Amino acid sequence: MKVLLIGSGGREHALAKALRLDPELEELHAAPGNPGIAEYATLHEVDVESTELLVKLAEDLKVDLVVVGPEKPLVNGLADSLRKVGIATFGPSAMAANLEGSKDFAKQVMHDAGVPTARSFTCTTKAEIESALDTFGAPYVVKHDGLAAGKGVVVTNDRQLALDHAYLSPRVVIEEFLDGPEVSLFGISDGTTILAMQPAQDFKRVGDGDAGPNTGGMGAYSPLPWAPSDIVELTLLQVLKPTIAEMKARDTPFVGLLYAGLALTSRGLRVIEFNARFGDPETQVLLPRLLTPLASLLYRAATGNLAGDAPLEWSDDAAVTVVLAAEDYPATPRVGDPITGISTIENADVYQAGTKLQDGVLHSAGGRVLSVTGVGATLTEARLKAYEAIAKISLRGAHYRRDIALAASTPSEIREN
Repeated sequence: MKVLLIGSGGREHALAKALRLDPELEELHAAPGNPGIAEYATLHEVDVESTELLVKLAEDLKVDLVVVGPEKPLVNGLADSLRKVGIATFGPSAMAANLEGSKDFAKQVMHDAGVPTARSFTCTTKAEIESALDTFGAPYVVKHDGLAAGKGVVVTNDRQLALDHAYLSPRVVIEEFLDGPEVSLFGISDGTTILAMQPAQDFKRVGDGDAGPNTGGMGAYSPLPWAPSDIVELTLLQVLKPTIAEMKARDTPFVGLLYAGLALTSRGLRVIEFNARFGDPETQVLLPRLLTPLASLLYRAATGNLAGDAPLEWSDDAAVTVVLAAEDYPATPRVGDPITGISTIENADVYQAGTKLQDGVLHSAGGRVLSVTGVGATLTEARLKAYEAIAKISLRGAHYRRDIALAASTPSEIREN
């Protein structure tokens, strides 16, 4: 099987490694990729937003499958264009990708599918915004309707801050605050059938103890020892299957990765948001635990052949990933500094994201520079490996959270949950 992977982040690096492990894979190509992905794939310098050039590349390479990593090309219609020329594609159509591209659209789908979610208002005027904030009260939850690279959401007790954030977008969704811990749970869909992955938890705030602004994600871990034992089955029944059925009923079948961001509230499970692709950094802890060969799995999804598949197979191991961020991330991250120490790491995986090679030396090129994943028999062991490894990496001004999976790996806190 020949596969073309679209993207250049840590998620795509993890995907490239997992795809390469599938014995059915013959060739792996990536566009544009990054220096880490180059270990597993042949790189092609094509912009992920250039639909025409990506389609031409896929045709020239005569690939059997295209796997689209980032959300922007999906919302731009890359999957539609690839399918028009007969190329199997793991990734939803532009219409289906609106589950991520539009918070308002996602709310409509959830309402029609009977999927539990927060009460909300979609607002386009200052009067509507003020009324919605007053209706729900603090903590205020304000979401920009369109794509915002994981940073379009503000949760705050400061009404003025909520207003200021709302005024930045022509359309916002304001909703009630959901209490309880958050869980990420993915499903792989062929448009009719959906297979659930294992749950993970990510850390959005930049600082320890969930301090500071939202980011694209500063770390993640899996499994979740504190989560209900039936969380996968419950999410399949209440969220994933109804959503896939509703999208099919709307004649916009969802083929690809449906990411459900969940809150386990005092009133039961609620959906916070949907994404239309593998999440980052959750992918970096889920794929190292997945035993089912990935390339074959994604090909079956892309060609409508998941019916009859057994549930996905998983290792009993735990995984913890910690993101190394550039100085001043998430505000105005510093770029262009050399990165050293990666070659000394032996007991963990390093997934590159914001990196580039300059005169043969690896340099930073983005806000979230890389992530380090440790795998072990327990969360404590996996966490230790991740932190021992990331401490060996040097980058001027870089920072990372020190508390990823800390509470979950502490026996007393697990018992309390």
